[in-house]
Amino acid sequence: MKIHGSIVALVTPFRNGEIDAAAYRALVEWHIAEGTDGFVPVGTTGESPTLSHAEHERAIDLCIEAVAGRRPVIAGTGSNSTAEAISLTRYAKRAGADAVLVVTPYYNKPTQEGLYAHFRAIHDAVDIPIIIYNIPGRCVVDMSPETMARLAELPNIVGVKDATGDIVRPLRIRELCGPDFLQLTGEDANTVAFLAHGGHGAISVTANVAPRLCAEMHAAWRRGDPARALAIHERLLPLHRALFFETNPAPVKYALARLGRCSEELRLPLVPVSETTRRAVDRALAQAGLLETLPS
Repeated sequence: MKIHGSIVALVTPFRNGEIDAAAYRALVEWHIAEGTDGFVPVGTTGESPTLSHAEHERAIDLCIEAVAGRRPVIAGTGSNSTAEAISLTRYAKRAGADAVLVVTPYYNKPTQEGLYAHFRAIHDAVDIPIIIYNIPGRCVVDMSPETMARLAELPNIVGVKDATGDIVRPLRIRELCGPDFLQLTGEDANTVAFLAHGGHGAISVTANVAPRLCAEMHAAWRRGDPARALAIHERLLPLHRALFFETNPAPVKYALARLGRCSEELRLPLVPVSETTRRAVDRALAQAGLLETLPS
């Protein structure tokens, strides 16, 4: 199943401290109806750091069951423990995920050789397509293009979610890894530029609340209409900014609550957004045409 376009970094809805399975299923159905091209459960936006292992597996199961083969599911299975990442990846494989998203190890700050060894160990342990998640802002480490090129030689290392914010990076990765190495941006605000530099899509936070617009933007790009893609991107830019005024996914959960899609409930240490951020998100939703009127 082809991985491209608007892939949602799906939130994990909670109710009274538990995963809200009904809201989760409803979110998936809404996304499919709106044109979302793929799903990433239990990534950063899915609050994976504060889910128990049982909850992590439950969220993967819920997503795969709800999607029911209609779109690719890329399960988040990363950890700063290689053994734990292998265990989560094995579970995703058994559950029927199409691919996995594996973040670079955080906190323990491996060297480039350590990064290579970590991903090589996961690759050798589980036969499933692996997408590297490179996000230095959260993990402190930055996988170099040269290390990524070494990993791209392995048959099941198929791509990267790039959240470096470096818009030259996809050109360098394309040079070293080839045009078929899947490149997905993790920075909503650089999506069109990333596509222009050889990218294939986005794993998007904004797609949680604007799935149709995000899908239409990518569809316009694929059909050779960059002007239309850029026009949608500009319409979404205030929302891209507002959803990161505070730590993700707090603003996007507030936005989803405003749209009546799920509760804004978070897991500590994340807390609900401030009144200032609420007003900014409301304005951005209205500018994008997702809220008819602003609250008084």
